[in-house]
Amino acid sequence: MNEDTFNMEIRDYLKTVGITSQREIEQAVYKAIESGELQGSGTLDIKMTLEVPEVGICHCIDGRIALE
Repeated sequence: MNEDTFNMEIRDYLKTVGITSQREIEQAVYKAIESGELQGSGTLDIKMTLEVPEVGICHCIDGRIALE
């Protein structure tokens, strides 16, 4: 295994995940506010699950996102 290649592949993947996740969250929040489902204040509970079945990883990260 080439550790430099492996490290860069992980970083590239996580960058894609971060950018895509942010876009999806923003679009869903704006849509919910527009439709009246969400007030646009307070916080949102959030959960991200990372799975790598080949090495037995299933890791959940919980958090909160403030809207104001």
